[in-house]
Amino acid sequence: MTEYNTIIADFQNHLLAQGDELATMRAYQYDLKQLNLFLEQGGKQFSSATVRDLRAFVHSLSDMHLSAVSINRKISAIKTFYRFLLQNKTVCENPAEELELLKTRRKLPLVLSVDEVSAIVEAASKKTPLGLRDRVCLELLYSSGLRISELLSLKLSDVQLNERLLSVIGKGNKQRLVPFGNKARVAVDDYLLAGRPSILKNKTSSVFILNARGRKLSRMGFLKILRGYWVMSGVRKRVTPHTFRHSFATHLLEGGADLRVVQELLGHADISTTQIYTHIDREYLKEVHRLYHPRA
Repeated sequence: MTEYNTIIADFQNHLLAQGDELATMRAYQYDLKQLNLFLEQGGKQFSSATVRDLRAFVHSLSDMHLSAVSINRKISAIKTFYRFLLQNKTVCENPAEELELLKTRRKLPLVLSVDEVSAIVEAASKKTPLGLRDRVCLELLYSSGLRISELLSLKLSDVQLNERLLSVIGKGNKQRLVPFGNKARVAVDDYLLAGRPSILKNKTSSVFILNARGRKLSRMGFLKILRGYWVMSGVRKRVTPHTFRHSFATHLLEGGADLRVVQELLGHADISTTQIYTHIDREYLKEVHRLYHPRA
């Protein structure tokens, strides 16, 4: 195995231990392969690269007409990678430390209204076991602001029904407690009483959200389910699992919730990530002003 393959394999094991998703690992692998090819053209390796080499790589990406967002993703991958190399003493200094992210205009995420959320949730039938499962998924995505990976990774023991709390493992393998509302509690109760036992039949499982065969529901499986309810609801906006998370945060802030509390509920390591929702709130206020002020 070459030095490159050994380093990448060690880095992937590091990401795996941190709890990073497979999609993140694949993206990092692609970005680092691109960097490695660029460095080899100049007779360099990861261990001998300087900040000037890394900046030259970033400039080459600009010459390829990649967007600032795409380039910043690659820069973030490089920074994470070199922190790992420094930690493992593969390098003595971190050349990526001085690598600057490109300035971008942050795109505001799409948010559903309360009525639009209700229309999608209510599209899920309460009369079938799978309908009860789908409804609890939709309720928890909105009521607790979960990432889809967090929802599908829940164990039965992670659901504290009486306390209305979920024990969630988020990014970086970090655990947090997230409350859920009364409507979600009813959906959880119905699913546990009539939905989940019917799906399992005589089998047992520690997984909370099950597919029709009594196994863990996959991400792609849920995306197909969500698309069906989105179409049934008549909502015109594009809806993904993350749309519920965006809506959860925005509606909390519109209702007066503290930004730090929303940060904790979402599991954001940096409050600047949460602050984008305050921009959405300001856009909402401006839109209301534009629509209803006589001299707007």
